[in-house]
Amino acid sequence: MEYIKTGDTIILRLIKGEEIIDSLKSLQRAEKIRAAAFAGIGAADNAVIGVYKVGEKRYVSSRLSGEMEIAALSGNISVAADGGEYIHAHIVLGDGNRAYAGHLNEAYVSATAEIFVKVFPDTEVGRVYDPDTGLNVFKLK
Repeated sequence: MEYIKTGDTIILRLIKGEEIIDSLKSLQRAEKIRAAAFAGIGAADNAVIGVYKVGEKRYVSSRLSGEMEIAALSGNISVAADGGEYIHAHIVLGDGNRAYAGHLNEAYVSATAEIFVKVFPDTEVGRVYDPDTGLNVFKLK
């Protein structure tokens, strides 16, 4: 992982073999990010994505493998209820014939990933469990 900062934006490049969620958590720790949004593109060869079943309050996950383009990566960085890192990401992956989309659990970069992170300085967005949906939703202070 390498990155540069310009104003309130971080330009991040992930290299082959790096895992996207873990890398964003590392960036969050290193830069002490309390609230941010991100978007990116790139390539992956192994991923786990999910769809949330609201009525069942659970994710149904699928593992994908093979050469895939990251057509869209978007999400936010906030603070977990325990004070740790919290990455909420969605992804669209394509293999040339099909597209797969969902909540990103993990994805390993196969060539590169290019991600822009917009940090909201002096702001903290937390998370709180919502028993109605079963999700950890924004806790806005």
